[in-house]
Amino acid sequence: MSDVRYPFTAIVGMADLRLGLLLNAVSPAVGGVLVRGEKGTAKSTMVRALAGLLPSIATVDGCRFACDPAAPDPQCPDGAHGGAPASPRPARLVELPVGVSEDRIVGSLDLERALAEGVKAYEPGLLAQAHRGVLYIDEVNLLQDHVVDLLLDAAAMGRSYVEREGVSVRHAARFLLVGTMNPEEGELRPQLLDRFGLTVEIAATREPAERAEVVRRRLAYDADPAAFAARFAGEERALAARITAARELLGRVELTDTALRQITAVCAAFEVDGLRADIVMARTAVALAAWAGRTEVLAEDVRKAAQLALPHRRRRNPFDAPGLDEEQLDRVLEEHAEPEPEPQPRGPEEPEEDPDPEGGPDGGGPQDGGPGGGGGAPEPSGPDGPPVEAAEGAEAAQPADPQPVPAQHPSPARESAPVAAGDPYRTRLFAVDGTGRGAQGRRSPAETDGGHTIRARRPRGRLARLHLSATLRAAAPHQVARGRSSRALVLHKDDFREQVRQGRESNLVLFVVDASGSMAARQRMTAVKGAVLSLLMDAYQRRDKIGMITFRGASAELALPPTSSVEVGAARLESLPTGGRTPLAAGLLRAHEVLRVERLRDPDRRPLLVVVTDGRATGGGRDAVAQSHRAAGLLAAQGVASVVLDCESGPVRLGLAGALAARLRAASVTLDELRADGVASLVRENRPTSPAMRKAA
Repeated sequence: MSDVRYPFTAIVGMADLRLGLLLNAVSPAVGGVLVRGEKGTAKSTMVRALAGLLPSIATVDGCRFACDPAAPDPQCPDGAHGGAPASPRPARLVELPVGVSEDRIVGSLDLERALAEGVKAYEPGLLAQAHRGVLYIDEVNLLQDHVVDLLLDAAAMGRSYVEREGVSVRHAARFLLVGTMNPEEGELRPQLLDRFGLTVEIAATREPAERAEVVRRRLAYDADPAAFAARFAGEERALAARITAARELLGRVELTDTALRQITAVCAAFEVDGLRADIVMARTAVALAAWAGRTEVLAEDVRKAAQLALPHRRRRNPFDAPGLDEEQLDRVLEEHAEPEPEPQPRGPEEPEEDPDPEGGPDGGGPQDGGPGGGGGAPEPSGPDGPPVEAAEGAEAAQPADPQPVPAQHPSPARESAPVAAGDPYRTRLFAVDGTGRGAQGRRSPAETDGGHTIRARRPRGRLARLHLSATLRAAAPHQVARGRSSRALVLHKDDFREQVRQGRESNLVLFVVDASGSMAARQRMTAVKGAVLSLLMDAYQRRDKIGMITFRGASAELALPPTSSVEVGAARLESLPTGGRTPLAAGLLRAHEVLRVERLRDPDRRPLLVVVTDGRATGGGRDAVAQSHRAAGLLAAQGVASVVLDCESGPVRLGLAGALAARLRAASVTLDELRADGVASLVRENRPTSPAMRKAA
């Protein structure tokens, strides 16, 4: 890969992203940018290109934390910097990898030297490197929870803290936070989402000529990066000069009372939480005015600031797409605009003017009235435009003997149109038995970086979480033999013990949904989809990956490969058609195959299978039920934790879903029992006890 960055001015299109990044370059107080978009849209390329435009910063010579010589950090680990020499250097773009460790972010403290020698041996992390620069996170939505917590603390306080068994180091960490993400791979936690000042939605252009220019420029850059960058050097210098000029003008921009009133009115009208949105909008509007070379904020600045700062703050649940109602925005801005000046009173000699004595633009009668003015209102029309009389008479055009249509029970071979899901609700917790080692989440017990300490053990690799009392107990019996002659303990490497913490992990929740004709009754399918939607929301809140298999007709389909995006899962569920036979065995076998592949990809992530069915099986011949039970036995033998959501309804129940649950060694839960306000969790009451399950757990 070439060391020559792709020029910022060479990127085609994406005006909103370009503007959002430039506004943050002008005023870092805006708070960063979150870039949401599909893959392959040059999100990362543009962010990396921004670093070449940022003005240089002055730093204290020899300071690893980029202290400002005009206002050095009094708590800087490298000591006081009063009167120290300083030098300019380019602002840094620091990239934070998705799989980064905690020590790499905040820095590492050598606990062994701290305890044995009494010295603070501290190596700065990425937050220290990003101070007064840009912290760039590609695929920010895939970060682990404990990493997100560290970023939230630093972004909120402007400082980074390292605490290890009473030894602490702290330093300034103020940076411009820029993140990119593909919404298909999952959403951000609301707390981190709110920390981004602006958000921009981007998508690849559909214009062939514009796409051709993108490809042409990329090929030219790959062939000769230096020559390509030289072509745009003049534009890059001009843009950098404009950023510097806007920064100098920023302090002289006036935020008028009218503009401030519009900002607060817009935030109140869109019901955003808290007051951070108001502050970010105000800073963005001021930066927009400075970027335009003005010293006063106008209504157009407020409007653009709202489009950039509010969409991601209006989400009320994970299935809401970010967005803004443009008509409502214009209406609020107009209502709170500067009032028009009062008309001056006319003198006694000035006759009052009649703007239109004839009532029409040409003096020929009322406008659009036709000859004689037309007088009346237009005829009422139906939803598609024809007059009401025609719509009412449409019944006469229908066949005299229409064919009867089944109301609730379509033919098994016929497909029914998708029905809407019911309103989601809070569900009970379903957890996998045992203690896992998967990614940190909120579902099943696991050994994690967070949580409470349950025991001590010898370190596995670098010592990160010292268990002090266990270390002292290990060293105490050897003090005489080691010749201890003072109050200080004599510690050897073998004495150190680390903490083992237990928290909760995220799981792979795989839904197997019956979409056959037996589920097609509209009211029933609405309730079933509402239940699955509720479980999807629960999976989002517990940081799970999700997948979805549907079965109907003659086969089963992997409708949603395992992903972190519950939005995609909700969309697939909403468009799910029903009809046909019930190949239950095919659905379970497909689940067995998907879990086998996922176990190879991520062996630490334990699965939770949720089978949504009434238990009927009509595909595969006379022994369809027996086939489904054999498929269930395969999953049970693998120790897969399962839940059967029993969708059978009506006064007469066959108990087929319960029989399937017994084969799966799973809990059987009805739709009514799924709600969190029901009885105690059936999963804990019906935990599998087979050796295979205990081994898998």
